[in-house]
Amino acid sequence: MVFGKRSIITLAVLAVIIGWVYYFLTARGITYIWHWEQIPQLLFYHGTKTAAETTPSWHLGVLMIGFVLTVKISIVAIIFAVILGTIVGICRLSSEPITRAISIAFVELIRNTPLLVQIYIIYFFAGSMLRLSAFAAGTAALAIFEGAYVGEIVRAGIQSIHKGQMEAARSLGMSYAKAMRYIILPQAFKRIIPPLAGQFISLVKDSSLVSVIALADLMFQGQQAVARTYSAFEIYFTVAALYLVMTSILSMATQYIERRLAVSD
Repeated sequence: MVFGKRSIITLAVLAVIIGWVYYFLTARGITYIWHWEQIPQLLFYHGTKTAAETTPSWHLGVLMIGFVLTVKISIVAIIFAVILGTIVGICRLSSEPITRAISIAFVELIRNTPLLVQIYIIYFFAGSMLRLSAFAAGTAALAIFEGAYVGEIVRAGIQSIHKGQMEAARSLGMSYAKAMRYIILPQAFKRIIPPLAGQFISLVKDSSLVSVIALADLMFQGQQAVARTYSAFEIYFTVAALYLVMTSILSMATQYIERRLAVSD
């Protein structure tokens, strides 16, 4: 099985708990008329998108359109965060004082300022100068923010590898770059998969902040749907469930990769 039984049981228990809380609040505490019948239309609908279409067909609703965009943002940001984090992690261990100082300054600056402020700065300042789209600016802000954390994770992973392995590789005639690429980094990444998974899950959740720059992600589409339908509870519960789907799939995928890599041990 791709996904472990433990993960499936956890999701089932979570679903039961959410259902019980929903029943308890509906039956005991909240006099609220639920309108769940509006949610399917926000996910998928059957009809025509434009006047030019004559044959009705199935289309993505606004929440699913935002869901797809959130997935795209998260995937692109994860890729660039890993690249940036790897570079930063290696530079943190550099013997060059200037390189090490720059990487340390980058990590401390990014980690100690709010992501929301960084999104505003990149979108309104750097974005206006470089003519970046909202997608590019939002993705860049997420990649830079998460890249600082990934850099520290990579640094810790490299330092966990015994120094004798680097010395042995250099004694065999390998350059520092080749030894890092073929000997150190493969072992380090194998060890840092769990913390990286947690950081990637955090990235998916943090991606909701790009809605402040009018990027039509899942959170933005949910806010717009609430403004049109006034069904705040139903829509935000659905948005939370869609985020839970993304993070759960990511968590299960990393657990599967970790188990496959553990076979060689």
